[in-house]
Amino acid sequence: MTLIKSISGIRGTIGGGVSNNLTPLDVVLFTSAYAQWLTNTHKGKLTVVTGRDARISGTMIHSLVNQTLVGMGVNVIDLGLSTTPTVALSVKLYQAQGGIVLTASHNPKQWNALKLLNERGEFINVEAGAKVLEYASQGAFQYAAVDDLGKITTVTDAIEKHIKDCLKLKWVHTEQIKKRNFKVVVDGVNSSGGIAIPALLEELGIEVIKIYCEPNGEFPHNPEPLKEHLTDLCEAVVGNQADFGIAVDPDVDRLVFVDEKGNLFGEEYTLVACADYILEKTPGPTVSNLSSTRALADVTESHGQIYSTSAVGEVNVVTEMKACNAVIGGEGNGGVIYPDLHYGRDALVGIVLFLSLLVERNLSVSKLRASYPDYFMSKNKINLVEGMDVEEVLKTLERNYTKEICNMVDGLKIDFKEAWVHLRKSNTEPIIRIYTEAKSLEKADALAAQFAEEIKDLF
Repeated sequence: MTLIKSISGIRGTIGGGVSNNLTPLDVVLFTSAYAQWLTNTHKGKLTVVTGRDARISGTMIHSLVNQTLVGMGVNVIDLGLSTTPTVALSVKLYQAQGGIVLTASHNPKQWNALKLLNERGEFINVEAGAKVLEYASQGAFQYAAVDDLGKITTVTDAIEKHIKDCLKLKWVHTEQIKKRNFKVVVDGVNSSGGIAIPALLEELGIEVIKIYCEPNGEFPHNPEPLKEHLTDLCEAVVGNQADFGIAVDPDVDRLVFVDEKGNLFGEEYTLVACADYILEKTPGPTVSNLSSTRALADVTESHGQIYSTSAVGEVNVVTEMKACNAVIGGEGNGGVIYPDLHYGRDALVGIVLFLSLLVERNLSVSKLRASYPDYFMSKNKINLVEGMDVEEVLKTLERNYTKEICNMVDGLKIDFKEAWVHLRKSNTEPIIRIYTEAKSLEKADALAAQFAEEIKDLF
């Protein structure tokens, strides 16, 4: 199955058959359904902001989306090559009723997707998503008459506005950062990050060394910013005697740092560091999803504050953040959500908060990382097998571990005294994710292998 419909959007591989892949007809179908949902929930003329990452299919998919919206009588503000958080901010800036980002995030280049936003520039919730899918299944769309067609307006400075908004944030030490004369290596995975991240850093007077920053969609490595994919970045940091390195995913909502020694800071620790900084300034609750490191809970509690969890998925994290009035939150995959700017994962926000923390504490990146508790995570997956009942498998495992703390809010999470395992069906790929964390990588890997075998034994 290579067409996945979930709260993370409509995602699939390019080419192949209708309804089985993300074909042009599927793009038109789901864009029409989204526009129909907007029409039924808003009054007056509608406006939708669109933008895309640099993947090869982006221009085609973007054109189909824009023209379908025009056909539905919706005005379009086209940001062109952009980032997911930039589109989100632009929805609010232009008082639009929604937004569509054309990106498959961390998926390989054969994938693309439609990420659907509401009028607040946030991902639509489960109820809205269900309505969009319902309209798509019915296919009863009301297209506009010739005099009521939408119009397309092109905007070319959205990323620049995004950067300015980040630098205006209260706790960003712009002048102090400029005085540090940082040298930073950036891996933009040949997508939008190759434009946005160097532009942000250069605005802060930072010397930027670019690798894979040509936005041509030819990903030089697996685009998910994990340790095994960032060898070139680690080597470039050491070879150029840089202060640190930065890697982002294709749509620039996930952020990973590499220290001056060429070691990964850890994608899980991006949010930990940013939260540590903000909690010093504005104490309050923090939130991350169930698959995120315990280190955030430790740091939050060290500031005397409350940490809580949500199901995986940005919309779920945002819902929990609003419920507890969190001052910062996000996902352990390198996604930082800072409500003072907007409720969405944003690598640009993460960078300016991280830089401000570095200059305020006058630390190297390696020494900053050493100040946090050590946890090691293992992230694995099992391909779904046709006919496999994932829910029944997880319920069986829960029954097998009744002596431990089990949480079935999102798949199954089992908390042991010094480790945990989280098992869940992915929203974005036809797989079961197996995430584990322990006090050593060997223990985390062993726990993951153990549960992979237990799952296989059940089907």
